[in-house]
Formats: sequence, C-alpha cells, structure tokens
Amino acid sequence: MRLIEAFTTGDRYRKVIGLIRNKWGNLAIAMVSMSLISISTAALAFLIKNILDDIFIAKDEVMLKLVVIVVVVLSLVRGVAVFAKEYFMNYVGQHIITSLRNDLYANIQDQCIDYFQKSRTGVLMSRITNDVTLIQSMVSNAVTAAIENVLSVVSLMGVILYRDWRLAVVALVVVPVAFYPIVRLGRRVRKVSTGTQESVAELNTFLHETFSGAKIIKAFGREEYEKQRFLKKSWDLFRFEMKKVTAKAYSAPITDVCGGLGIAAVVWYGGHSVIYGNSTPGNFISFLTAVMLLYEPLKKLSKLNNTVQEGMAALDRVFDVIEAEPEIVDSPKAVALEAKTHRVSFDGVTFSYGEDPVLKNVHLSAEAGEVIALVGMSGGGKSTFINLIPRFYDVKEGAIRVDGTDIRDVTIASLRNQIAMVTQDAILFNESIRDNIAYGNKDAAWEDIVVASKAAYAYDFIMRLPHGFDTRIGELGSRLSGGEKQRICIARALLKDAPILLLDEATSALDTEAEKVVQSALENLMKGRTTFVIAHRLSTIQHADRIVVVSKGEIVEEGRHAELLALKGEYARLHGMQFGPVS
Repeated sequence: MRLIEAFTTGDRYRKVIGLIRNKWGNLAIAMVSMSLISISTAALAFLIKNILDDIFIAKDEVMLKLVVIVVVVLSLVRGVAVFAKEYFMNYVGQHIITSLRNDLYANIQDQCIDYFQKSRTGVLMSRITNDVTLIQSMVSNAVTAAIENVLSVVSLMGVILYRDWRLAVVALVVVPVAFYPIVRLGRRVRKVSTGTQESVAELNTFLHETFSGAKIIKAFGREEYEKQRFLKKSWDLFRFEMKKVTAKAYSAPITDVCGGLGIAAVVWYGGHSVIYGNSTPGNFISFLTAVMLLYEPLKKLSKLNNTVQEGMAALDRVFDVIEAEPEIVDSPKAVALEAKTHRVSFDGVTFSYGEDPVLKNVHLSAEAGEVIALVGMSGGGKSTFINLIPRFYDVKEGAIRVDGTDIRDVTIASLRNQIAMVTQDAILFNESIRDNIAYGNKDAAWEDIVVASKAAYAYDFIMRLPHGFDTRIGELGSRLSGGEKQRICIARALLKDAPILLLDEATSALDTEAEKVVQSALENLMKGRTTFVIAHRLSTIQHADRIVVVSKGEIVEEGRHAELLALKGEYARLHGMQFGPVS
C-alpha cells in the first residue's frame, strides 16, 4: 500500500506530519536523545552559578569535585545523545523521502500516455531529484534542528525563569519583535523558492533535449545558439537564487540585532541587581550564560524557517504529481480478458486529441488471426488506431471490442497482457540483451529467449558481441544499429507471445538490406496473431489479409492489394507515388 493512500483528509502539512509519525519508534529515540542534549546544555548554564559562587568565591572543594564529575557525565551523555539523534532522525528522514520518491515515480508510471505528452521529461525528473531533495533537507535537517532547538529553548527558559523571572521578562520581550519580520521573510523565501524550482525544472528539460539531440545540434551547426540558450536559463536561475539568498540573509542580522538588544537590557538590569546586592555574581552570570545560549537556538530557528519554506514549496510541487489521478482506469465491473486468439472490432469509433476529430465514426473488424494493414498519408489517423487498442487513450464515441466485449469493461492489465507492440522507434533499455528480450516475459526460460532471438534473425549478431546475450546495449540501445535494435524489439514481442500484435511502421527507418531481414522476422512474428500493421512502404504489406486505406480520419478503401489497385483510387495513387503508374 502506498504511503499516500493513508491520507484521506487534511492538507499537505498534516500529510508530512503523518509521514513522520509512521516512524514513531525511531522518532521517539531521536526525541529522547534531543531532550538529553537540550537538558545537558541547560545544565551547563545552570552550573555556572555553582562554579562562580561555590568554587571561585566560597572555595568549596567538595563542590569542585562534584561539578567536575557532573560535567564529565553530561559530556558523555551528550556525546551518545548527539550520535543517536543524528542517526535516528536521518533514518526517519531518509526513509520518508525514499517512500515519497517511490510514490512519486509509481504515480507517474500509472499516468496515461497523454500525461507524458503534456509533461516535459526534465520537469518530471526535477520533481523526483531536486524537489524531493529539498523535502529531504526539510525533514532530515530542518525538522530535526527545529525539535532540538525548541527543546533547548524550553530548557534554557526554565533556567532563566528559575534564576530570575523578572530578568527573564526583560530578556524575552524582544523575541516577538524579532520573529515577526522573520515570518514575513519566510513567506518571501517560499514564493521565490517556487520560482527557483521551476527554473531548475526548465534547465533539466533543456539539458535532456540538447543532450538527446546532440547529433542534430552538430549537424546544423547550432552549438553557439544552444550555448546562448543555456546561458539565458542559467542566469535566470542565478537571479532566482540571489533573490532567495537576499531574503534568507535578512534573518540572521535581524535576530542578532534583537538578541544584542535583549542581552544589553539583561546586562543593564542584572548589573544593577548585583551592584545593589539583590543578586549574586554567580546567579547573574548563570542567567546571562543561559540567555546567550538561548538566543543561539532562536537564531537557528529563524534560519530553519527558510529551509522549511523551501521544503513546503517543493512539497506542493511533488504532491501535485502524487495526487494526479490517471484519466484511464479500470471500471468497477472490469473483468480479466481471457488469453486466446482474439477478434478486434471498431464500432463507430470517434476520437480527438483536442477539438478536431482524428478518427470519425470508424467501423472496422479484424477476425482472429487476420493481418490488417493500415496505409495512408501522414496525419490521416493510422497511429491513433494502434494507440486506442491498448487503451493508451479512450475513444470519445463508439467502442473498441475484443471478442464482442468493450475494452473499457476488461482490466487494463489483462488487455495489455494480450498485446505485443513493435514501434518505429526501437525503445530498448540500458540492460543486457537477455533482459531486453525478456522484458515482457521475465519468467521466460533461457531456451525460449534463444528461440525468440533466432526467429527474429537476431541470434547471429548477438553471438558476435563481446558478451553475447549478457552484453549491455547502452542508453536506448545506442551500441546497436537500427536493424539490430529492431530485431531485439521483435524478439521481445515474440517471447511475449501475445495474441494481438501492433506494428507501427516497424521498418520505415531501416535501409533496404536491414528491412529485408526485419521483414522476415516480422513475418514469423505475425503468424497466428490478430495483427494491425502500419506501413508507409507498401511493398511490406502487399500480402496482408486486408489493406485499409485511412484518409482524414476515415476509412476510404478496404480490400486486398490487387483489388485496391483495380479500383484506381487512393491506394492506387499511393502505390503510384512509390512504384510509378500501374500498367
């Protein structure tokens, strides 16, 4: 169960508190440790009176020995407590942030394809890396320090109130004056921090695009142009950072000035008390030490407010993603789709990405095991056919049915388990060839992986690689040629052995020699499967059971290759553009 599912009410502040509370055992140990640290700090201030009045003035040797023993014990206790506090609070913080990062990634993966198309990759990366790191700083450092400093303030206030409550009032009167502008500055920090994080996300997006498109940048000689674009984004980030630094920088001097005024008031008032015999030097120095120690945690708390505000700004951005609901989900009555060869039909399907429909009242049926080829000019709606079958998008009108059942009435997992897909862009992962082939069937036997690679005409080139099937292929398969990558993708689809096959221009990016090999592999893949294949090269689909010509979102022609040529319509025109007029 995801952490985020535990929260049904309350705002995001309470959600963070809930995350912290889930590790209450470790938190309790850390709290006890911080209490010991605070008590030891206050105890040292408390002992100043005994050191001055009993040891230096009264020259009490027994008190000298006792104070030395107490100081040693306090130092040992403090050392153990500091270690325990650091370990357990960081454990709580790291555990919370890891869980939050896992939830963030999981919810991103649960989103629809449309979400990824609307969101920039660099922005999503920034949410998982930069924003979560800021939250980690807030939880691991700011919360820890806040609790520790609050406990120190409480302990030291106990000392000063015990020593002289009238003097304590004088010392603390400046605290509200100091904290009002600090709270106002914190709000400013949070606002500027949001702009900073957006700027970091923009920079991540830019880096992802330019590193991925390095070949195009160099081919068109646009290196200087991209450098200037980077400089602009980099200096934008600099300006946001400096605004944040300026807002933060005000906190320390405000606290220092107010603290100085408080200490000056204490010295003036307390000095008069000692001069007129109303207090002892030890009592006054003990009080003054406690006050000076008190202002240090107060100053730290003022700085922590900035860190907390940065973290809360990041938290808002992270929860915007975590709380995003996928548009395509299982219906309450969804059932699992049976594993067998399927009939797929489009019944009056209309679909649009925006206002203008991409498909218009489409009726099409593919019988079990039939190969349907979709052809037509670019932008006609062919790829949309492919994307609607696995429910990457949902139809606006009509229905897509598998064996007569609306795909919205079956579970998404079981539907996609019945589908294998090979696209124009060969998407592979920086793992071994073995792992990439078995990506859709992690439980596949070694023998089945080899058989799939041979059927995809990939076995021979795999065995020529340095480590064979254990060769890592680089980011997006960068160490392989286009044809080799495509054959790995086909082997992956073969091993999944799904009854519905979707081929989206799987050979369009290949040269003639590579296309022949890949086409042979595709023929092995299509055997016995209900197949929808998109192809610009009409030579690759002439033996399809049926060819469907799509134009402006509508089916304008349908039939076998020879039948469509005889019609001398749209298909004949497309054929003529590639091969010349039919004699």
